[in-house]
Amino acid sequence: MKFTDTHTHLYADEFLPDLPQLIETAAKEGVERFFMPNIDRESIERMLLLEKTFSGKCMPMMGLHPTSVKDNWRDEMKIVEQWLAKRKFAAVGEMGIDLFWDKTFLEEQKLAFKEQVRLANEHKLPIVIHTRDSFDVVIELLMEFKKEPPFGIFHCFTGNADQAQRVIDMGFYLGIGGVVTFKNGGLDKTLPEIGLANIVLETDAPYLAPVPFRGKRNEPVYLVKIAEKIAEVLNIPLQEVANVTTRNANAVFNSVD
Repeated sequence: MKFTDTHTHLYADEFLPDLPQLIETAAKEGVERFFMPNIDRESIERMLLLEKTFSGKCMPMMGLHPTSVKDNWRDEMKIVEQWLAKRKFAAVGEMGIDLFWDKTFLEEQKLAFKEQVRLANEHKLPIVIHTRDSFDVVIELLMEFKKEPPFGIFHCFTGNADQAQRVIDMGFYLGIGGVVTFKNGGLDKTLPEIGLANIVLETDAPYLAPVPFRGKRNEPVYLVKIAEKIAEVLNIPLQEVANVTTRNANAVFNSVD
């Protein structure tokens, strides 16, 4: 049984003491591949080091996280553009709109979003979208600035069935993580209406650990807990969750099992 974590920050400080052991533990449970979203210029070096250290397991993306969009966003975007021109990445991300922490730079976030869609189209890469308190804004941007195939993933999807269908109709997959295990997360109602065909698995580690580890450091192996909950909600075998979500991840990132 093989699983793919489509969104994990393995380069985060929280993993410095024991990352090799955590990756080994995850591999024993079938979690073999990890796609790493970039945040900004500060995360690039450590992310690429992990790619080199764990070759074939840790795959980097290149992008600018919306909470890193400030007055200097154009300088940050130049770095993203330079890296995308220099070598191959799995996707453009983590990009998007975040209105939870700060609305000060909303217009700059929109401009950075459009620029990253443009770069993804230019390099024929999927996009990995962060939406926090911003679902409608992101949909409007995508409608305005059409994304060419391949499309990508709505990371950490927590919306309702209508929102899920809108995402699917636009050609995106839903990134399902630890929230599916939360008592009042709502995904237990959404998933039965959309099924397995359009979802991928993610941890967002070290954040959003699933139950029973909620509030603690999220770890790579906990992806299995997420998959188990999805299997329970959909009343299907865990093997089916592994097979379909791995196939979906391969489709997004143009990779092979």
